[in-house]
Order: sequence, then structure tokens, then C-alpha cells
Amino acid sequence: MPTRVLLIDDDTRMFELLAEYLGQNGITVSHAPDGGRGLAALEANAYDAVLLDVMMPGMDGLEVCKRIRAKSRIPVLMLTAKGDETDRVVGLELGADDYLPKPFGPRELLARLRAVLRRAQPAAVADRIESSGVSIDVSGREVKVEGRAVELTGLEFDLLLALVRRAGRVIPRDALLGEAGRNDTVVSERTVDVHISHLRQKLGDEGTRLIKTVRGVGYVFAKEGA
Repeated sequence: MPTRVLLIDDDTRMFELLAEYLGQNGITVSHAPDGGRGLAALEANAYDAVLLDVMMPGMDGLEVCKRIRAKSRIPVLMLTAKGDETDRVVGLELGADDYLPKPFGPRELLARLRAVLRRAQPAAVADRIESSGVSIDVSGREVKVEGRAVELTGLEFDLLLALVRRAGRVIPRDALLGEAGRNDTVVSERTVDVHISHLRQKLGDEGTRLIKTVRGVGYVFAKEGA
């Protein structure tokens, strides 16, 4: 599953440079030129991390970070003006995971981005993922709940894996199939709801403790300890 990053920055040239460099390193970059459109993109799509510029016209990056943290624990790497310690301190206090002063080299950005992704998703590329009593053998495509084997269809397995890999983060309903690597499957949003319902039944999740519905948006798998 490719790593997806959203760059919220009004500098189009920077987006072009980062999209090319990070793309060569297995990271797909999407672009939002201002804070409002960045927040809208996060509502509509699933990303693994956000690169967020502080200095933007209109809503600045600090306000955007505050609004992101009110809804999500997605990793945020803030891009700040060189030597502006105040922005860095405030950004970290608002919940940013790291910061990088401009100008910066793409190699350093890549290293810092990979570091925050590792901290946020230590099991994202593991062969076995465990969360909230659910154990997934990725290569064997086997699932156990509290040690009990659960038989899932291929699509149900892919949906569960996508949700667990992004535990604690909402995946919009219309983006869930893409996150599960099933872009070839032509189904309606209602059909996605039916598959999630079947998945809950098989997991014994009658009280929706594991897979929660975010009304009007999508689904989120409960984060360990939440």
C-alpha cells in the first residue's frame, strides 16, 4: 500500500519538487494550496501524514494544525521559517509531530517524514499486525480475535487491514476501497456499509467497539487503549 502525504502550502513550485523527489521514494504527494482546502482534503481522503507550512495567506498553519488535532492523530510535520523559534514551539504545543525550518533539503525532509511515520505506525509494514485484540497475519491472510480464528472474504480482509493499519484515524467511506487496494471493485457506498456490517458480525463487534461509524464521513478502527 503506497504512502500518501498531503502538502498544505501555497508554494506550487515546492509541491512540484517534493512530488517528484518523494515519488521516487515510494511516497505519493497531494497538494492543497491553502488551509481551508487542506482541511477539506483531509475530510475527503485518507493520508498517512501532513506536511504543513506555517506561513500561508488566510488561515495560517498553526490554526490548521489546531483544527487537525481536534479531529485526528495523523502525523503532522510543520514547515517553518528559518530561525522562527516561536512558530516551532507553538506548533509542537498544538500537537505537531516534528518541524523542519525552510529552506531544507529533500533528503532531510524524507528522513524526518519517515521518522514520524515510523513513530505513528510501527506495525504498518509488519507481517503481523495486532490491535485491540485483533491479530492479522498479513502474508497468510488470516485473522484472529482474542485467539479465535475468523473466516473473512477477500474483500472483508482487505477492508479490515486498511482500517487496522490506520487505527485511530477516520477513513472516508468513498476512500475506503482505495485504501484497501480494491479500486477495481465497483460498488456503491451502501455496499461498503453492508460489508462493514458483515465484518463486524464476524469479529463479534456487535457494540461497535472495534469499528466505529463516523456519521456522514466513514469508519475508524479503535486505537489500542483508546
